[in-house]
Amino acid sequence: MSIFEYNGSALVAMVGKNCFAIASDRRLGVQLQTVATDFQRIFKIHGKLFIGLSGLASDAQTLYQRLVFRHKLYELREERDMKPETFASLVSAILYEKRFGPYFIQPVIAGLGDEDKPFICTMDSIGAKELAKDFVVAGTASESLYGACESMFKPDMEAEELFETISQALLSSVDRDCLSGWGGHVYLVTPTEVTERILKGRMD
Repeated sequence: MSIFEYNGSALVAMVGKNCFAIASDRRLGVQLQTVATDFQRIFKIHGKLFIGLSGLASDAQTLYQRLVFRHKLYELREERDMKPETFASLVSAILYEKRFGPYFIQPVIAGLGDEDKPFICTMDSIGAKELAKDFVVAGTASESLYGACESMFKPDMEAEELFETISQALLSSVDRDCLSGWGGHVYLVTPTEVTERILKGRMD
């Protein structure tokens, strides 16, 4: 078993019309044994920027603390919030810095940039970015997430339709992966508000 699969995870971010959604499962496991069913994988950087960290849970929490620290320094120096593109470059640089002993994670970054244009991207454990205009996925359920998102996604969805689409994609995908699941956690972000919802899924 790969170290990336040790705790199990499912992450997906999807773009709508001037909005985006980012969702994850809630299971924390040690291989096939479930340890917690309310684990947080998606973290808020500021009101319009979120990061999801799939992979090894301990590395995810360590990296999140470093990112909060770096973002606070940026806020103090620049007196503004970081743009999603800038934040993605920061995450990429931090990961590449540790390339000889990497953080075993695969991040998903989602945010609203200039003129509320949604931005999503993912990267590998050494910071090679992969930008997308529709959706990005990560974690042990990524293969089934690709299939579900490919078939369900359509461009320029309104916020509520986007929530429904990402939720159905996540729930149907984690049912096909034994290392992730146990419900879902969805953030729906529009220019004016952030909605957080917990999904109930199969508890097995």
